[in-house]
Amino acid sequence: MFLSQVKVRVPTMSEATSTARNLNRRRLLLACAALVGAYATVAWAAGETGDPAARQIRAFCDSLVAVMKQARELGVRGRYEKLATPIRETFDLPAMTRIAVGSDWGSIASEQQTALIDSFTRMTIATYASRFDGYSGERFDVEPVSEARATGRIVRTKLLQSNGEAITLNYLMRDSGGNWKVVDVYLTGTISELATRRSEFAALLKSGGPNALIESLRQKTDKLMRAPASDTESGHR
Repeated sequence: MFLSQVKVRVPTMSEATSTARNLNRRRLLLACAALVGAYATVAWAAGETGDPAARQIRAFCDSLVAVMKQARELGVRGRYEKLATPIRETFDLPAMTRIAVGSDWGSIASEQQTALIDSFTRMTIATYASRFDGYSGERFDVEPVSEARATGRIVRTKLLQSNGEAITLNYLMRDSGGNWKVVDVYLTGTISELATRRSEFAALLKSGGPNALIESLRQKTDKLMRAPASDTESGHR
């Protein structure tokens, strides 16, 4: 077929105008979509949409403050009951137990592993119930955006005391089945709680095996759950 035989249909003025309008509308929609995507990225980085790891710690800290405000009425056992669910939701306690036990974990019988996780969990809850025993204006400052690490994400927090002093508590978190959970706590920002536990646990495992460690955790929990004489008359120390 020769080019001279090809009939080219020239669009009318109205058709050309309509096509131009559709093209401009499409360009506008694409531009808006790009702006929304860019804003969402910036908003997440700024904490506006909520960093999921930081949001989990914020919720946990709110639970702590709520319990602290009722500490005297609740007593240590009441605080334990109130904090049990938030702690289980925030901390990956099975993982923390395995990390604290270390390389010996694989050689421990499954029923003893279960007992260790249960004992470690109860001791963790009892520790928080014992420590947060009153309220005098304390508050938590949680950074809205967590920091990426090779081992997870760090959520930086500070417990601001009524005397103006701040205690740094940084939480190492990992994605556990779609939920961010704590696997270690860095006291004063640098001291790994689990590293400290691992040294203690290793000595007990070496001297008496898993049963000695289970019994030690049980005794510590019982000691923490014995309300001190000042539990109903003094605030958080």
